[in-house]
Amino acid sequence: MKIYLATGNMNKKREMVQILRGHQIVVPKDEGIQFDPIENGTTFYENSIIKAKSLYEIVQQPVIADDSGISVDALDGLPGIYSARYGGPNFHQGKPDGQKTPQEDQNRFLIQELNDALSTGKIDSKKFQNGPRSAHYTCAMVLYLGHDRVYVAQDTMEGTLVEKIEDARGNGGFGYDPLFFLPQFGKTAAELSADQKNAISHRGKATRALVALINSLELEKENKI
Repeated sequence: MKIYLATGNMNKKREMVQILRGHQIVVPKDEGIQFDPIENGTTFYENSIIKAKSLYEIVQQPVIADDSGISVDALDGLPGIYSARYGGPNFHQGKPDGQKTPQEDQNRFLIQELNDALSTGKIDSKKFQNGPRSAHYTCAMVLYLGHDRVYVAQDTMEGTLVEKIEDARGNGGFGYDPLFFLPQFGKTAAELSADQKNAISHRGKATRALVALINSLELEKENKI
């Protein structure tokens, strides 16, 4: 099946190609489509719907869209849906001029902001799944087959943040992966192989839920022929 992926992020395309083997994955840039919807939702789900619907209205073919980000428990879930735009403690929702903060700076800001919050001694970390440095990635993924045929899967990947920026490790993955430590592996997400990461990641789990649906829809289509 040819599936459009509603993103300009080639790292996401690479991951989806690995997960959705057997399907043709196309991003708007591949076909010269101008695509830059305004993501003004208040949840990962709302933003994924915005992107999926916007691209579907252009291509009129199956679309997958996701919205994902990292949430730090001690920071009340920040940066969350603003992960891509996060600009540090003074710009949680991004800089007013819309300029993206380099990922290296985002990583440094996030570690420093967490360390500053924990240093106050006011954080009750007992309620967090993985202690004071608990964090998780979230992915909300939408398969959009038409205005009345919309399917959604959402999942997480749980872990912690490293203690200092010097502890960031790994060349794989992208975004905040070098900071995101997975106790069960003793590695950051950026140190995992692509197959290891896809097996446990928020995006991998959400995608597999939709893959099962896609396969059932294709089987249903074949049986009707």
